[in-house]
Amino acid sequence: MGFLDQATNNIIMDAVLTDKGREFLARNDGSFSIYKFAAADDEIDYTIIPQFGRTVGKEKITKNTPVTEAQTNGLLDLKYKLVSISNPNLIRMPNLSLASPTSTTIAMTKGQGSVAIQTVVIEQDIVNENTMDVELVDGLFLVTAHADFVRVSQGTNNRTSTMTAINESSDRIKSYLVPRDSTLTQKNGAKLTLNLLTKPISDQQFEIYGNYSNKSQITTYVEVQGIASGERITLQVNISK
Repeated sequence: MGFLDQATNNIIMDAVLTDKGREFLARNDGSFSIYKFAAADDEIDYTIIPQFGRTVGKEKITKNTPVTEAQTNGLLDLKYKLVSISNPNLIRMPNLSLASPTSTTIAMTKGQGSVAIQTVVIEQDIVNENTMDVELVDGLFLVTAHADFVRVSQGTNNRTSTMTAINESSDRIKSYLVPRDSTLTQKNGAKLTLNLLTKPISDQQFEIYGNYSNKSQITTYVEVQGIASGERITLQVNISK
């Protein structure tokens, strides 16, 4: 969905169904029903505010920000969703940081007889606060990964188990809803422990999807987003033969 602010000061709403919405509509069995919506501020550049001040900056954002066209791919649209918070005194938002490993760029090898596994620990943190608002503590995380290269699992006893994806896009990006760990951080933030498992990748896939300068390596991405806070972190996974 996009809102187009025209020169006539009229606001025109451009709304389209996502691919998943079209799938439900095509069933023609009465199951299609729009019961909720989300808003986002993907186009807003908030660095304008400290640069020009609140009053002038807000005016520049209103007049100069281009509004993107509504997308049918739900994974591309609404990447930075707005959240509703009842606390009127809230002045800081949490962020997601990688506790282990220390770098968001992860080197792995392709899966073979013994599957290559990398355990990552992601934590919620908040700057200049001792604790975070309970409404912003993420209970679930949305994890997206390319189905041809990376699988996602959780836990230590059954690390190679495959989680069930809630959605798969036309470009083979799978989405998973993953619950947080049972323990919280010192600031009462959520903690998420994930296992990334590389899949067996053929030489032909390396030739097609390999990096331009190095066909022995494929670069893919795993994205983690908190459902309550809306915060996200992106992991770059470099898979070698």
